[in-house]
Amino acid sequence: MYVPEVFAVADQAEARRMMREHSFALLVTAAGGSPVATHLPFLFDPERGPKGTLLCHMARANPQWKDFAKLEAEGHEALVIFQGPHGYVSPNWYGPGPAVPTWNYLAVHAYGSPRIIDDAAEIKAHQERLVEAHEAGFATPWSMAGQDEKYIRRMLRGIVAFEMPITRLEAKAKLSQNKTEDDRRGVVGALETSGRPGDLELAAAMRRAAED
Repeated sequence: MYVPEVFAVADQAEARRMMREHSFALLVTAAGGSPVATHLPFLFDPERGPKGTLLCHMARANPQWKDFAKLEAEGHEALVIFQGPHGYVSPNWYGPGPAVPTWNYLAVHAYGSPRIIDDAAEIKAHQERLVEAHEAGFATPWSMAGQDEKYIRRMLRGIVAFEMPITRLEAKAKLSQNKTEDDRRGVVGALETSGRPGDLELAAAMRRAAED
């Protein structure tokens, strides 16, 4: 990923936060030189490995998982792209002076070698963790516990679970750091009142970056 120094996220904790909060990401593989991409829900485990490990699954009918062994044989890695809040920035939001439109955004690229999980108990445990993570905020969380076991086993046979220890992280936060403080305040104020989906979250990211 092209990351000018002014937009680089050096804080690994911030990159990890972005992966947790925007966990629906894009898995990209290019075994044999042919790129393939799938949008998938990831779970980040910070305790496994020096840079953490990503846990995920895809439909068994999706042939992308067959790329994993090919990548390993070729000595290549997979890429997972996490997209944070993003939005259009109008020159009208700056103070006096020449300016052009731009786009502010946050993104993290995680690299590693995916490993397929074959153990049935481990596969189920992975799915239970994913469910618990996303059901945690509900008043009455759904749980795999107590569900029809035959049905759960059948559903689990239809997926391929895998994990990817992260070997390298690239994080970028393009949040008008190259503009004056007054210009940044103008962008934040406009984003907070735009009414466009995602702009409030982008404005919050800009405020947080200004406080660091």
